[in-house]
Amino acid sequence: MTTLEWIAAVAIIIGILQAIIIAVDVCRAPQSMWIMNVTWPITGLYMPLIGFWLYFKIGRKDGGHQHAHHEEGMHHTHKPFWQSVIVSTSHCGGGCSIGDLIGAPLVFFAGWTLAGSMLLADYATEFILAYIIGIAFQFYGMRNKEKPLGEELKNAVKADTWSLISFEIGMFGWMVLTHYVLFIQPPHPDSLVFWFMMQVAMMIGFGTSMPANWFLLRKGIKHAM
Repeated sequence: MTTLEWIAAVAIIIGILQAIIIAVDVCRAPQSMWIMNVTWPITGLYMPLIGFWLYFKIGRKDGGHQHAHHEEGMHHTHKPFWQSVIVSTSHCGGGCSIGDLIGAPLVFFAGWTLAGSMLLADYATEFILAYIIGIAFQFYGMRNKEKPLGEELKNAVKADTWSLISFEIGMFGWMVLTHYVLFIQPPHPDSLVFWFMMQVAMMIGFGTSMPANWFLLRKGIKHAM
């Protein structure tokens, strides 16, 4: 194995272990918003060490309904604003990441192409899946059952579209670099290096999505988590 493959293996193992530890912990102390029981393990999966720290620093104190409550479909939180931005971004990133984790191997092993390019097919598939799953995360996580279904779906689309797009811009931008600049032969989903690059891409996506979530929360388009 090359040095990069060793680094990739360590990062991936750390991510998997973090995801397992966080998943066990949220089973013991469930989040006040149930969708975060899924989101936090995913954050740990693609953010080695950082995701672990974020969960125990910011996320875990929501376990057991201690610092947040649900009232008529609205979530109220006493977090500082910057922490709410991070939680909102992790919520967005969770949905996006599931779509990306499904889409990349699906395109590769199915051999799909778009305009003769597997990379374009990869981006199209990942974006569609990430968008659908991301909106579902927003819809089911924040749904107010007293409001009409169509209105709640519209609110979910309005709240999460820009944060989803900004996440994918950062992620896809990094993957373009890995495909055309950083490697002579770009890695594929059957290699450790590819999944390490995906971890890096998702972390960058997290960063590019934070300003969008900051804006959406500040304007009241998204509710603080």
